[in-house]
Amino acid sequence: MRLPTRLFRYAAAGLAGALALTACGQGSATKEAAAPDGKAVVRYMNFSANDGHEKDLTAIVNAFQAANPDITVQVETVPYADYFTKLQTAVAGGTAADAFELNYENFVTYAKNGSLAELQNVDPSVYKKTLYDAFNADGKQFGVPESFSNVVLFYNKTLFKQAGVAEPTADWTWKDEQAAAAKLTNKATKTWGDYQPVSYNEFYKVLAQNGGEFLNADRTEATFNSPQGVEAANFLIGKVGKTMPTEADGAGTPDFDSKLFKSGKLAMWHTGIWMFSALADAKFEWDVVVEPGNTAKASAMFANGLVVNAASKNVAAAQKWITFLASSDETTKIRLASSWELPPVADESKLKPYLDQPKPANREAVFTALEQPVLPPVIERQQEMQDAVTQELTSAAAGRKTVEKALADAQSKVNGLLKK
Repeated sequence: MRLPTRLFRYAAAGLAGALALTACGQGSATKEAAAPDGKAVVRYMNFSANDGHEKDLTAIVNAFQAANPDITVQVETVPYADYFTKLQTAVAGGTAADAFELNYENFVTYAKNGSLAELQNVDPSVYKKTLYDAFNADGKQFGVPESFSNVVLFYNKTLFKQAGVAEPTADWTWKDEQAAAAKLTNKATKTWGDYQPVSYNEFYKVLAQNGGEFLNADRTEATFNSPQGVEAANFLIGKVGKTMPTEADGAGTPDFDSKLFKSGKLAMWHTGIWMFSALADAKFEWDVVVEPGNTAKASAMFANGLVVNAASKNVAAAQKWITFLASSDETTKIRLASSWELPPVADESKLKPYLDQPKPANREAVFTALEQPVLPPVIERQQEMQDAVTQELTSAAAGRKTVEKALADAQSKVNGLLKK
């Protein structure tokens, strides 16, 4: 799976962009006006409104302030590429905003280091349970989900029909997937049955689909070099050259997978729901389904959350703001109308405008996948861990190492990072 394109866009914008500071107190654009007497001021820092959704966030702020005239929200929007460095500096210096946005990986770190206030009396019933639970640490609710994205199995209905192969269902296992992929692969016409990148992101997911654990319970040791891990890695890497293209065919190069699918030469594709709009003009029929598992179902889930600064002097007002921003009807309507990431609300009747869109027909799979998710394993040296695992798996896929040797080396590297 590739990461959401939105994150890439944020990163690219951040390289050239400067910090964007916006005060939305009265719908103003640039200055932080002092709050009128008697009002609480909540400073809120975020990255997800940057580069296209600043007006949408302003509309939500205005709706919140209309409903809560005793609270003024001041918004600071920072490009994704700069956001976490700025946040880290602000928290260390005691100048962080009252409330701020975190992706799941950074939430784990900030919850652990004591930077977040425990939320009080939040109504969990308004959120999708797995998303709400993602922002609970050690039994304490330190955040609420704000938005999410996830991964499903895309498939070319036309290729399945032409080959006389039954279409995927939510009950499929790895065995079903590969049996179909073998029938759909035609190397003479360069048509492939399947594509699933050999990478860290795919490995921790198939590991979970096979009942394995990436880290031990207290995240002090890597545990993925297990019988379940070896079987999962063999499943992933074993596709290469059989039902899935190789590096020599172009696998792993930018946009290779999306171009292959859009060309009508790929039957099944493991990727994220952020690709729906890119396939609007596909010249064939396609749909999606929850990904197959082996001994268990596990779908990759990416989530952004909202938290309150433990050092804030306006904790109650800040919590009121983030719960409105996460789950209010106004937020849900604005997010869906502007295609600004999916809201985490449990009531799917509020998501009707999204579910009613004609392609893909099985949009319900997006929400079914949330019922059995797997979240990214998180350590302090996250990027180095991801790179190390991907590098070792890629070596095995290219035939430079056995799968067993690659997995052992990857685990050794991750344990080394955990000890530094």
